[in-house]
Amino acid sequence: MYQKDLHKVWLATGTKRVYLEPSMANRHGLIAGATGTGKTVTLKVLAESFSDMGVPVFVADIKGDLSGMCVPGKENKHILRSITNMGIEGFEYKPYPVQFWDVYGKKGLPVRTTVSEMGPELLARLLGLNDTQSGVLRIVFRVADDKQLLLVDLKDLKAMLNYVGENAKEFKLEYGNVSPQSIGAIQRSLLALEDEGGELFFGEPSLDLSDWMKFSMEDGRGIMNILECSELFQHPLLYGTFLLWMLSEIYDMLPEAGDLEKPKFAFFFDEAHLLFDDAPKALLDKVEQVVRLIRSKGVSVWFITQNPTDIPDSVLGQIGNRVQHALRAYTPADQKALNAAANSFRINPAFRTADAIQELGTGEALVSVLDEDGVPSVVERANILPPRSSMAAVDDATLQAVVNESIYKNKYATEQDNESAYEQLVKVAEQEAAEESEAEEKKEKKTTKTGTSTKKSTGRKKQSVLEKAVNSTVSTIGREIGKKIVRGIFSNFLK
Repeated sequence: MYQKDLHKVWLATGTKRVYLEPSMANRHGLIAGATGTGKTVTLKVLAESFSDMGVPVFVADIKGDLSGMCVPGKENKHILRSITNMGIEGFEYKPYPVQFWDVYGKKGLPVRTTVSEMGPELLARLLGLNDTQSGVLRIVFRVADDKQLLLVDLKDLKAMLNYVGENAKEFKLEYGNVSPQSIGAIQRSLLALEDEGGELFFGEPSLDLSDWMKFSMEDGRGIMNILECSELFQHPLLYGTFLLWMLSEIYDMLPEAGDLEKPKFAFFFDEAHLLFDDAPKALLDKVEQVVRLIRSKGVSVWFITQNPTDIPDSVLGQIGNRVQHALRAYTPADQKALNAAANSFRINPAFRTADAIQELGTGEALVSVLDEDGVPSVVERANILPPRSSMAAVDDATLQAVVNESIYKNKYATEQDNESAYEQLVKVAEQEAAEESEAEEKKEKKTTKTGTSTKKSTGRKKQSVLEKAVNSTVSTIGREIGKKIVRGIFSNFLK
Protein backbone atom coordinates (compact mmCIF):
# COMPACT_ATOMS: atom_id res chain seq x y z
CA MET A 1 0.00 0.00 0.00
CA TYR A 2 1.61 3.23 -1.14
CA GLN A 3 1.90 5.75 1.69
CA LYS A 4 1.85 9.17 0.04
CA ASP A 5 2.86 10.99 3.19
CA LEU A 6 5.94 8.76 3.61
CA HIS A 7 6.64 8.28 -0.11
CA LYS A 8 7.08 4.58 0.61
CA VAL A 9 5.27 1.31 0.00
CA TRP A 10 3.93 -0.33 3.14
CA LEU A 11 4.33 -3.97 2.17
CA ALA A 12 4.09 -6.03 5.34
CA THR A 13 3.90 -5.93 9.12
CA GLY A 14 5.67 -8.12 11.68
CA THR A 15 7.22 -6.83 14.88
CA LYS A 16 7.42 -3.60 12.87
CA ARG A 17 6.23 -2.30 9.54
CA VAL A 18 8.24 -3.18 6.44
CA TYR A 19 8.47 -0.44 3.80
CA LEU A 20 9.77 -0.67 0.24
CA GLU A 21 11.69 2.41 -0.87
CA PRO A 22 10.42 3.45 -4.35
CA SER A 23 13.90 4.78 -5.20
CA MET A 24 15.26 1.24 -4.63
CA ALA A 25 12.49 -0.61 -6.47
CA ASN A 26 14.49 -0.61 -9.71
CA ARG A 27 17.04 -2.84 -7.96
CA HIS A 28 14.46 -5.50 -8.78
CA GLY A 29 12.67 -8.03 -6.63
CA LEU A 30 11.92 -11.70 -6.04
CA ILE A 31 8.68 -13.25 -4.81
CA ALA A 32 9.21 -16.93 -4.03
CA GLY A 33 7.33 -19.69 -2.28
CA ALA A 34 5.49 -22.96 -2.72
CA THR A 35 2.09 -23.13 -4.40
CA GLY A 36 -0.71 -21.71 -2.25
CA THR A 37 1.51 -19.76 0.15
CA GLY A 38 0.43 -16.27 -0.92
CA LYS A 39 2.68 -15.19 -3.81
CA THR A 40 -0.29 -13.85 -5.80
CA VAL A 41 -1.41 -11.63 -2.93
CA THR A 42 2.11 -10.19 -2.67
CA LEU A 43 2.19 -9.59 -6.39
CA LYS A 44 -1.18 -7.80 -6.29
CA VAL A 45 -0.23 -5.60 -3.33
CA LEU A 46 3.00 -4.54 -5.03
CA ALA A 47 1.31 -3.95 -8.40
CA GLU A 48 -1.42 -1.86 -6.75
CA SER A 49 1.20 0.14 -4.87
CA PHE A 50 3.15 0.89 -8.04
CA SER A 51 -0.05 1.99 -9.76
CA ASP A 52 -0.95 4.23 -6.80
CA MET A 53 2.41 5.97 -6.98
CA GLY A 54 1.90 6.65 -10.70
CA VAL A 55 3.99 3.80 -12.14
CA PRO A 56 2.57 1.79 -15.09
CA VAL A 57 2.65 -1.96 -14.54
CA PHE A 58 2.87 -5.13 -16.63
CA VAL A 59 1.86 -8.47 -15.15
CA ALA A 60 1.38 -11.89 -16.71
CA ASP A 61 -1.85 -13.54 -15.53
CA ILE A 62 -1.22 -17.27 -15.70
CA LYS A 63 -4.01 -18.52 -13.43
CA GLY A 64 -6.63 -16.02 -14.59
CA ASP A 65 -7.13 -14.58 -11.11
CA LEU A 66 -5.62 -11.13 -11.72
CA SER A 67 -8.48 -9.86 -13.87
CA GLY A 68 -10.30 -8.89 -10.65
CA MET A 69 -7.96 -5.93 -10.31
CA CYS A 70 -10.40 -3.92 -12.44
CA VAL A 71 -13.10 -4.14 -9.75
CA PRO A 72 -13.02 -3.36 -5.99
CA GLY A 73 -12.43 -6.13 -3.50
CA LYS A 74 -15.07 -7.47 -1.14
CA GLU A 75 -14.89 -7.63 2.62
CA ASN A 76 -14.28 -11.03 4.20
CA LYS A 77 -13.14 -12.29 7.58
CA HIS A 78 -9.55 -12.83 6.51
CA ILE A 79 -9.10 -9.28 5.23
CA LEU A 80 -10.90 -7.86 8.28
CA ARG A 81 -8.54 -9.77 10.56
CA SER A 82 -5.53 -8.47 8.65
CA ILE A 83 -6.79 -4.87 8.78
CA THR A 84 -7.31 -5.16 12.55
CA ASN A 85 -4.08 -6.99 13.39
CA MET A 86 -1.93 -4.68 11.26
CA GLY A 87 -3.61 -1.48 12.42
CA ILE A 88 -4.46 -0.35 8.89
CA GLU A 89 -6.37 2.91 9.00
CA GLY A 90 -8.53 4.21 6.15
CA PHE A 91 -8.39 0.93 4.22
CA GLU A 92 -10.71 1.06 1.21
CA TYR A 93 -11.59 -1.42 -1.48
CA LYS A 94 -11.11 0.03 -4.94
CA PRO A 95 -10.63 -0.92 -8.60
CA TYR A 96 -7.53 -0.12 -10.63
CA PRO A 97 -7.15 1.20 -14.18
CA VAL A 98 -6.60 -1.90 -16.31
CA GLN A 99 -5.87 -2.81 -19.93
CA PHE A 100 -6.34 -6.46 -20.88
CA TRP A 101 -4.11 -8.10 -23.50
CA ASP A 102 -4.00 -11.59 -25.00
CA VAL A 103 -1.69 -13.07 -27.64
CA TYR A 104 -4.66 -15.11 -28.87
CA GLY A 105 -7.00 -12.12 -28.82
CA LYS A 106 -9.68 -13.93 -26.79
CA LYS A 107 -9.56 -12.19 -23.41
CA GLY A 108 -7.85 -8.97 -24.32
CA LEU A 109 -6.49 -6.90 -27.16
CA PRO A 110 -4.21 -8.89 -29.48
CA VAL A 111 -0.48 -8.67 -28.87
CA ARG A 112 1.68 -8.96 -31.97
CA THR A 113 5.24 -8.33 -32.98
CA THR A 114 7.05 -8.78 -36.28
CA VAL A 115 9.54 -11.50 -37.11
CA SER A 116 12.16 -8.78 -37.58
CA GLU A 117 11.53 -7.36 -34.11
CA MET A 118 11.82 -10.78 -32.53
CA GLY A 119 15.23 -11.17 -34.18
CA PRO A 120 17.10 -14.33 -35.17
CA GLU A 121 18.51 -15.15 -31.72
CA LEU A 122 15.23 -15.26 -29.81
CA LEU A 123 13.47 -16.87 -32.77
CA ALA A 124 16.14 -19.57 -32.92
CA ARG A 125 15.51 -20.35 -29.26
CA LEU A 126 11.77 -20.39 -29.86
CA LEU A 127 12.24 -22.84 -32.74
CA GLY A 128 14.68 -25.03 -30.82
CA LEU A 129 17.42 -24.74 -33.45
CA ASN A 130 20.97 -26.01 -33.02
CA ASP A 131 24.03 -23.81 -33.62
CA THR A 132 24.29 -24.64 -37.32
CA GLN A 133 20.60 -24.02 -37.97
CA SER A 134 20.73 -20.81 -35.92
CA GLY A 135 23.60 -19.64 -38.12
CA VAL A 136 21.55 -20.25 -41.25
CA LEU A 137 18.62 -18.36 -39.75
CA ARG A 138 20.91 -15.39 -39.11
CA ILE A 139 21.98 -15.51 -42.76
CA VAL A 140 18.33 -15.45 -43.84
CA PHE A 141 17.71 -12.39 -41.68
CA ARG A 142 20.85 -10.70 -42.98
CA VAL A 143 19.95 -11.29 -46.62
CA ALA A 144 16.44 -9.95 -46.00
CA ASP A 145 17.90 -6.88 -44.33
CA ASP A 146 20.42 -6.21 -47.11
CA LYS A 147 17.78 -6.61 -49.80
CA GLN A 148 15.22 -4.58 -47.83
CA LEU A 149 12.78 -7.47 -47.71
CA LEU A 150 10.60 -6.93 -44.66
CA LEU A 151 9.96 -9.93 -42.39
CA VAL A 152 6.64 -9.48 -40.64
CA ASP A 153 4.84 -12.79 -40.23
CA LEU A 154 5.70 -16.46 -40.67
CA LYS A 155 4.76 -16.58 -44.34
CA ASP A 156 7.37 -13.88 -44.96
CA LEU A 157 9.96 -15.99 -43.20
CA LYS A 158 8.95 -19.11 -45.14
CA ALA A 159 9.20 -17.29 -48.45
CA MET A 160 12.59 -15.92 -47.42
CA LEU A 161 13.82 -19.39 -46.47
CA ASN A 162 12.79 -20.67 -49.90
CA TYR A 163 14.46 -17.73 -51.61
CA VAL A 164 17.77 -18.13 -49.77
CA GLY A 165 17.68 -21.89 -50.22
CA GLU A 166 17.13 -21.60 -53.98
CA ASN A 167 19.97 -19.09 -54.29
CA ALA A 168 22.34 -20.64 -51.77
CA LYS A 169 25.26 -20.71 -54.22
CA GLU A 170 24.85 -17.02 -54.94
CA PHE A 171 24.95 -16.14 -51.23
CA LYS A 172 27.67 -18.58 -50.15
CA LEU A 173 30.72 -16.36 -50.70
CA GLU A 174 29.25 -13.30 -48.99
CA TYR A 175 27.20 -14.84 -46.17
CA GLY A 176 28.37 -18.41 -45.71
CA ASN A 177 27.13 -21.88 -46.51
CA VAL A 178 23.39 -22.56 -46.49
CA SER A 179 22.57 -26.25 -46.58
CA PRO A 180 19.23 -27.68 -47.72
CA GLN A 181 19.19 -29.76 -44.52
CA SER A 182 19.28 -26.67 -42.31
CA ILE A 183 16.61 -24.92 -44.38
CA GLY A 184 14.43 -28.01 -44.07
CA ALA A 185 14.96 -28.23 -40.30
CA ILE A 186 13.96 -24.59 -39.83
CA GLN A 187 10.85 -25.09 -41.96
CA ARG A 188 9.82 -28.10 -39.89
CA SER A 189 10.30 -26.12 -36.69
CA LEU A 190 8.09 -23.37 -38.10
CA LEU A 191 5.34 -25.92 -38.69
CA ALA A 192 5.60 -27.02 -35.06
CA LEU A 193 5.39 -23.38 -33.95
CA GLU A 194 2.24 -22.93 -36.01
CA ASP A 195 0.72 -25.98 -34.37
CA GLU A 196 1.18 -24.21 -31.01
CA GLY A 197 -0.58 -21.11 -32.31
CA GLY A 198 2.65 -19.16 -32.57
CA GLU A 199 1.68 -17.64 -35.92
CA LEU A 200 -0.84 -15.41 -34.11
CA PHE A 201 2.01 -13.67 -32.34
CA PHE A 202 3.64 -12.40 -35.55
CA GLY A 203 2.08 -9.68 -37.65
CA GLU A 204 0.68 -6.18 -37.66
CA PRO A 205 -0.19 -3.88 -36.08
CA SER A 206 2.86 -4.55 -33.97
CA LEU A 207 2.64 -3.71 -30.28
CA ASP A 208 4.05 -0.31 -29.39
CA LEU A 209 5.26 -0.80 -25.84
CA SER A 210 5.00 2.91 -25.14
CA ASP A 211 1.23 2.25 -25.07
CA TRP A 212 1.85 0.25 -21.89
CA MET A 213 3.46 3.18 -20.12
CA LYS A 214 0.34 5.28 -19.65
CA PHE A 215 -1.57 6.81 -16.75
CA SER A 216 -5.20 7.16 -15.73
CA MET A 217 -6.61 10.47 -16.93
CA GLU A 218 -8.75 10.67 -13.79
CA ASP A 219 -6.20 10.37 -10.98
CA GLY A 220 -2.75 9.82 -12.53
CA ARG A 221 -2.41 6.22 -11.37
CA GLY A 222 -0.30 3.93 -13.52
CA ILE A 223 -2.22 1.69 -15.93
CA MET A 224 -2.16 -2.04 -15.14
CA ASN A 225 -1.39 -4.01 -18.31
CA ILE A 226 -2.59 -7.55 -17.65
CA LEU A 227 -1.57 -10.19 -20.18
CA GLU A 228 -3.92 -13.20 -20.20
CA CYS A 229 -1.53 -16.17 -20.18
CA SER A 230 -3.59 -19.21 -19.20
CA GLU A 231 -3.48 -20.47 -22.80
CA LEU A 232 -0.05 -19.09 -23.66
CA PHE A 233 1.37 -20.78 -20.56
CA GLN A 234 0.46 -24.16 -22.06
CA HIS A 235 3.40 -23.51 -24.43
CA PRO A 236 6.18 -22.67 -21.95
CA LEU A 237 8.87 -21.89 -24.51
CA LEU A 238 6.63 -19.45 -26.36
CA TYR A 239 5.63 -17.85 -23.03
CA GLY A 240 9.19 -17.43 -21.79
CA THR A 241 10.54 -16.19 -25.10
CA PHE A 242 7.69 -13.70 -25.51
CA LEU A 243 8.28 -12.12 -22.10
CA LEU A 244 12.02 -12.03 -22.72
CA TRP A 245 11.40 -10.28 -26.05
CA MET A 246 9.20 -7.75 -24.30
CA LEU A 247 11.77 -7.06 -21.61
CA SER A 248 14.50 -6.54 -24.22
CA GLU A 249 12.24 -4.21 -26.23
CA ILE A 250 11.54 -2.12 -23.13
CA TYR A 251 15.27 -1.91 -22.51
CA ASP A 252 15.87 -0.89 -26.12
CA MET A 253 13.12 1.72 -26.07
CA LEU A 254 13.83 3.63 -22.86
CA PRO A 255 16.62 6.20 -22.47
CA GLU A 256 19.08 6.18 -19.59
CA ALA A 257 17.44 7.69 -16.52
CA GLY A 258 19.95 7.40 -13.69
CA ASP A 259 18.72 7.44 -10.10
CA LEU A 260 15.01 8.19 -9.89
CA GLU A 261 12.62 8.77 -6.99
CA LYS A 262 10.45 5.95 -8.34
CA PRO A 263 10.52 3.56 -11.32
CA LYS A 264 9.17 4.45 -14.75
CA PHE A 265 7.71 0.98 -15.20
CA ALA A 266 7.20 -2.19 -13.14
CA PHE A 267 7.42 -5.60 -14.81
CA PHE A 268 6.21 -8.79 -13.07
CA PHE A 269 7.51 -12.04 -14.59
CA ASP A 270 5.44 -14.93 -13.19
CA GLU A 271 6.75 -18.52 -13.42
CA ALA A 272 10.15 -16.99 -14.08
CA HIS A 273 11.94 -20.34 -14.23
CA LEU A 274 10.55 -20.74 -17.76
CA LEU A 275 12.86 -17.96 -18.87
CA PHE A 276 15.92 -19.93 -17.81
CA ASP A 277 14.98 -23.59 -18.40
CA ASP A 278 17.33 -25.15 -20.98
CA ALA A 279 18.57 -21.72 -22.04
CA PRO A 280 22.10 -21.70 -23.52
CA LYS A 281 24.81 -19.88 -21.57
CA ALA A 282 25.07 -17.11 -24.17
CA LEU A 283 21.39 -16.33 -23.70
CA LEU A 284 21.68 -16.42 -19.90
CA ASP A 285 24.55 -13.96 -20.13
CA LYS A 286 22.36 -11.60 -22.13
CA VAL A 287 19.47 -11.95 -19.67
CA GLU A 288 21.85 -11.06 -16.84
CA GLN A 289 23.04 -8.07 -18.85
CA VAL A 290 19.48 -6.87 -19.45
CA VAL A 291 18.52 -7.25 -15.79
CA ARG A 292 21.65 -5.43 -14.68
CA LEU A 293 21.37 -2.54 -17.12
CA ILE A 294 17.61 -2.03 -17.32
CA ARG A 295 17.48 -0.64 -13.78
CA SER A 296 19.40 2.43 -15.01
CA LYS A 297 16.44 3.05 -17.31
CA GLY A 298 14.00 3.11 -14.43
CA VAL A 299 12.46 -0.37 -14.81
CA SER A 300 11.65 -2.50 -11.77
CA VAL A 301 11.63 -6.22 -12.62
CA TRP A 302 10.03 -8.72 -10.24
CA PHE A 303 10.55 -12.46 -10.69
CA ILE A 304 7.87 -14.75 -9.26
CA THR A 305 8.77 -18.40 -8.86
CA GLN A 306 8.48 -21.28 -6.42
CA ASN A 307 12.10 -21.48 -5.37
CA PRO A 308 14.93 -18.93 -5.52
CA THR A 309 17.17 -21.63 -7.00
CA ASP A 310 14.99 -21.45 -10.13
CA ILE A 311 16.84 -18.22 -10.89
CA PRO A 312 20.53 -18.42 -11.95
CA ASP A 313 22.96 -16.99 -9.41
CA SER A 314 24.18 -14.41 -11.91
CA VAL A 315 20.64 -12.99 -12.14
CA LEU A 316 19.77 -13.57 -8.50
CA GLY A 317 22.74 -11.42 -7.56
CA GLN A 318 21.06 -8.45 -9.27
CA ILE A 319 17.96 -8.69 -7.05
CA GLY A 320 17.88 -6.46 -3.98
CA ASN A 321 14.30 -6.85 -2.66
CA ARG A 322 13.07 -10.28 -1.58
CA VAL A 323 9.79 -11.73 -0.33
CA GLN A 324 10.09 -15.39 0.63
CA HIS A 325 6.89 -17.32 1.35
CA ALA A 326 6.85 -20.82 2.79
CA LEU A 327 8.91 -23.65 1.35
CA ARG A 328 8.68 -27.33 2.19
CA ALA A 329 11.74 -29.58 2.47
CA TYR A 330 10.74 -33.20 1.87
CA THR A 331 13.89 -34.36 0.08
CA PRO A 332 17.63 -33.65 0.37
CA ALA A 333 17.37 -31.47 -2.75
CA ASP A 334 14.52 -29.51 -1.15
CA GLN A 335 16.57 -29.07 2.03
CA LYS A 336 19.52 -27.77 0.02
CA ALA A 337 17.31 -25.27 -1.80
CA LEU A 338 15.71 -24.16 1.48
CA ASN A 339 19.11 -23.53 3.06
CA ALA A 340 20.20 -21.58 0.00
CA ALA A 341 17.11 -19.38 0.31
CA ALA A 342 17.73 -18.85 4.02
CA ASN A 343 21.38 -17.92 3.49
CA SER A 344 20.42 -15.16 1.06
CA PHE A 345 19.00 -13.04 3.92
CA ARG A 346 20.71 -10.93 6.56
CA ILE A 347 20.36 -12.80 9.85
CA ASN A 348 17.71 -11.73 12.33
CA PRO A 349 18.74 -12.94 15.82
CA ALA A 350 15.08 -13.32 16.78
CA PHE A 351 14.66 -16.52 14.75
CA ARG A 352 16.46 -19.12 12.67
CA THR A 353 15.75 -18.24 9.04
CA ALA A 354 15.68 -21.80 7.67
CA ASP A 355 13.18 -22.89 10.33
CA ALA A 356 11.02 -19.82 9.80
CA ILE A 357 10.70 -20.48 6.06
CA GLN A 358 9.13 -23.87 6.79
CA GLU A 359 6.84 -22.49 9.51
CA LEU A 360 5.34 -19.58 7.55
CA GLY A 361 1.57 -19.58 7.16
CA THR A 362 -0.41 -18.49 4.10
CA GLY A 363 0.06 -14.77 3.53
CA GLU A 364 3.10 -14.67 5.81
CA ALA A 365 6.61 -14.15 4.46
CA LEU A 366 10.21 -13.37 5.21
CA VAL A 367 10.90 -9.93 3.80
CA SER A 368 14.13 -8.06 3.16
CA VAL A 369 14.26 -4.82 1.19
CA LEU A 370 16.91 -2.24 0.38
CA ASP A 371 17.00 0.86 2.54
CA GLU A 372 17.46 4.36 1.12
CA ASP A 373 21.23 3.76 0.99
CA GLY A 374 20.83 0.50 -0.92
CA VAL A 375 21.69 -1.75 2.05
CA PRO A 376 19.59 -4.93 2.52
CA SER A 377 17.54 -4.83 5.70
CA VAL A 378 17.65 -7.53 8.35
CA VAL A 379 15.08 -10.16 7.38
CA GLU A 380 11.68 -9.71 9.02
CA ARG A 381 8.97 -12.29 9.53
CA ALA A 382 5.80 -10.44 8.57
CA ASN A 383 2.28 -10.65 7.21
CA ILE A 384 1.66 -9.18 3.76
CA LEU A 385 -0.97 -6.45 3.57
CA PRO A 386 -4.28 -7.34 1.87
CA PRO A 387 -4.97 -6.11 -1.68
CA ARG A 388 -7.70 -3.55 -2.28
CA SER A 389 -8.96 -4.90 -5.60
CA SER A 390 -10.88 -8.15 -5.98
CA MET A 391 -9.05 -11.44 -5.49
CA ALA A 392 -11.57 -13.25 -7.70
CA ALA A 393 -11.50 -13.31 -11.50
CA VAL A 394 -14.15 -11.20 -13.21
CA ASP A 395 -16.71 -12.76 -15.52
CA ASP A 396 -16.23 -12.64 -19.29
CA ALA A 397 -18.83 -9.89 -19.76
CA THR A 398 -17.05 -7.54 -17.34
CA LEU A 399 -13.68 -8.28 -18.89
CA GLN A 400 -14.99 -7.71 -22.41
CA ALA A 401 -16.54 -4.42 -21.36
CA VAL A 402 -13.10 -3.20 -20.25
CA VAL A 403 -11.62 -4.34 -23.57
CA ASN A 404 -14.35 -2.58 -25.55
CA GLU A 405 -13.75 0.67 -23.68
CA SER A 406 -10.02 0.63 -24.34
CA ILE A 407 -8.64 3.60 -26.26
CA TYR A 408 -6.41 1.10 -28.10
CA LYS A 409 -9.14 -1.14 -29.45
CA ASN A 410 -9.23 0.57 -32.85
CA LYS A 411 -5.44 0.44 -33.03
CA TYR A 412 -4.87 -3.24 -32.29
CA ALA A 413 -8.10 -5.20 -32.66
CA THR A 414 -8.08 -5.50 -36.46
CA GLU A 415 -5.34 -7.40 -38.26
CA GLN A 416 -3.52 -5.78 -41.17
CA ASP A 417 -1.82 -7.29 -44.18
CA ASN A 418 0.52 -4.91 -45.91
CA GLU A 419 3.24 -5.58 -48.43
CA SER A 420 6.23 -7.37 -46.96
CA ALA A 421 8.85 -9.97 -48.00
CA TYR A 422 6.28 -12.51 -49.21
CA GLU A 423 4.54 -10.05 -51.52
CA GLN A 424 7.83 -8.57 -52.68
CA LEU A 425 9.26 -11.98 -53.57
CA VAL A 426 6.05 -12.86 -55.38
CA LYS A 427 6.44 -9.72 -57.49
CA VAL A 428 10.02 -10.67 -58.30
CA ALA A 429 8.92 -14.18 -59.28
CA GLU A 430 6.11 -12.81 -61.46
CA GLN A 431 8.46 -10.36 -63.14
CA GLU A 432 10.98 -13.11 -63.86
CA ALA A 433 8.22 -15.31 -65.24
CA ALA A 434 7.01 -12.46 -67.49
CA GLU A 435 10.52 -11.82 -68.75
CA GLU A 436 11.01 -15.51 -69.41
CA SER A 437 7.71 -15.70 -71.30
CA GLU A 438 8.59 -12.63 -73.35
CA ALA A 439 11.98 -14.10 -74.23
CA GLU A 440 10.32 -17.36 -75.25
CA GLU A 441 7.86 -15.52 -77.51
CA LYS A 442 10.68 -13.62 -79.21
CA LYS A 443 12.54 -16.85 -79.73
CA GLU A 444 9.47 -18.52 -81.26
CA LYS A 445 8.89 -15.56 -83.63
CA LYS A 446 12.52 -15.67 -84.71
CA THR A 447 12.45 -19.41 -85.43
CA THR A 448 9.17 -19.03 -87.33
CA LYS A 449 10.70 -16.44 -89.66
CA THR A 450 13.81 -18.53 -90.32
CA GLY A 451 11.88 -21.76 -90.61
CA THR A 452 14.11 -23.39 -88.02
CA SER A 453 12.41 -26.06 -85.98
CA THR A 454 12.39 -25.74 -82.21
CA LYS A 455 11.42 -28.05 -79.41
CA LYS A 456 7.87 -27.76 -78.29
CA SER A 457 7.26 -26.29 -74.89
CA THR A 458 6.18 -28.77 -72.27
CA GLY A 459 3.78 -26.15 -70.93
CA ARG A 460 5.27 -26.53 -67.49
CA LYS A 461 6.36 -23.30 -65.87
CA LYS A 462 9.22 -23.16 -63.39
CA GLN A 463 7.84 -23.19 -59.87
CA SER A 464 8.05 -19.71 -58.34
CA VAL A 465 8.76 -18.63 -54.80
CA LEU A 466 5.03 -17.97 -54.47
CA GLU A 467 4.10 -21.50 -55.49
CA LYS A 468 6.66 -23.04 -53.18
CA ALA A 469 5.62 -20.94 -50.20
CA VAL A 470 1.85 -20.84 -50.62
CA ASN A 471 1.16 -24.38 -49.43
CA SER A 472 2.68 -23.62 -46.03
CA THR A 473 1.44 -20.05 -45.75
CA VAL A 474 -0.67 -19.17 -42.74
CA SER A 475 -3.14 -16.35 -42.24
CA THR A 476 -1.33 -13.05 -42.56
CA ILE A 477 -1.32 -10.24 -40.06
CA GLY A 478 0.98 -7.62 -41.64
CA ARG A 479 4.28 -5.83 -41.23
CA GLU A 480 6.22 -3.15 -39.41
CA ILE A 481 7.72 -0.66 -41.91
CA GLY A 482 11.28 0.54 -41.53
CA LYS A 483 12.32 -1.85 -38.74
CA LYS A 484 15.78 -3.41 -38.93
CA ILE A 485 16.03 -7.19 -38.87
CA VAL A 486 18.31 -7.49 -35.88
CA ARG A 487 17.16 -5.28 -33.01
CA GLY A 488 17.68 -4.61 -29.36
CA ILE A 489 20.29 -5.83 -26.96
CA PHE A 490 20.15 -9.30 -28.54
CA SER A 491 21.45 -7.99 -31.89
CA ASN A 492 25.05 -8.81 -30.94
CA PHE A 493 24.06 -12.15 -29.48
CA LEU A 494 27.00 -14.18 -30.79
CA LYS A 495 29.51 -11.40 -31.41
